[in-house]
Amino acid sequence: MRPFILVFVIALSVTAFSTPWIRRIAIAAGFVDAPNARKVHTTPVPLLGGIGIFAGAVVAVLLIYEGRVPRSIAGALIAGTMVALIGVLDDRRGLSPALRLLVQVAAAAVLIGFGVRVRLPVPAILNYALTLLWILGITNAINLLDNMDGLSAGVSAVAAAFLALLGAINGQYLVSALAAAILGSCIGFLRYNFKPARIFMGDAGAYFLGFWLAVLGIQLRFPQNVNFVTWMVPVLVLGLPIFDTALVTISRLRRGVHPFTGGQDHLSHRLVQRGFSQREAVLLLYLIAGAFGMVALFITEADIVEGYFVGAVVALLAAWAIWKLVKAEEEGGEMAG
Repeated sequence: MRPFILVFVIALSVTAFSTPWIRRIAIAAGFVDAPNARKVHTTPVPLLGGIGIFAGAVVAVLLIYEGRVPRSIAGALIAGTMVALIGVLDDRRGLSPALRLLVQVAAAAVLIGFGVRVRLPVPAILNYALTLLWILGITNAINLLDNMDGLSAGVSAVAAAFLALLGAINGQYLVSALAAAILGSCIGFLRYNFKPARIFMGDAGAYFLGFWLAVLGIQLRFPQNVNFVTWMVPVLVLGLPIFDTALVTISRLRRGVHPFTGGQDHLSHRLVQRGFSQREAVLLLYLIAGAFGMVALFITEADIVEGYFVGAVVALLAAWAIWKLVKAEEEGGEMAG
């Protein structure tokens, strides 16, 4: 456990120390997120906090491996840097969704080139397609979840904690090292991002976190169980951002709105509309993310019948929740932007 604790402490320290300086740079350079009708903050907030998250995670990994990182981690570092950079440019200039998606696809291709991909017992072409879909889906799900102070960083921290635990239990030490780095950097950043946020992570941080969490989900292995069951584990660990993405996508399509259009129709916003404060809504979503993680832990030890029964129950509950929320919205029970 000592190396994982060291990675965690280094990532937390680098992020916590660098973020105030990055905040000053963001203000001086004009990287500021102005409030508008689709956002919950009411005063301008500096962006670029994702640079601190990126720095903490990358520095921790490079130091622990003394610069001689394994091939798979090298791929994750290169591809993660690509998505972080496009995030910085998007925070500055507002790039088109097509260009952002193109860079994410290129980063996924780099990752596959370094041997990181889904390895289910299906034809190779399907594994490549699933790898691309998973990486793009989780990268953008974490970005969509970044809609309230402390939400994306906190949920990413919860997911990283479960991934670190799962990796350690199953001897996946590379996974645990990267997960510990993400956990440390997220907690270091939350000191400045929890409401009232003094800095936002921006697309740079959200893309980087989503990309690395997707990589960790791919790299997880469970020698004591079969892939036919354990493929559900990373899906459940990241169940909250997946649920939120599905919710806003279905809601917006039914309203004739483009899914990439911003709005106050995320699960966090709906909780606030029901009377929760922003802090209460975020903390409740942390708990829900933790519940998803606990179910994932159960699945690692489940047989086929148990695993698919629990997976089906979770899927049905999620579908029912989306139906109820969208129905309430259409009946005028919520004000969705």
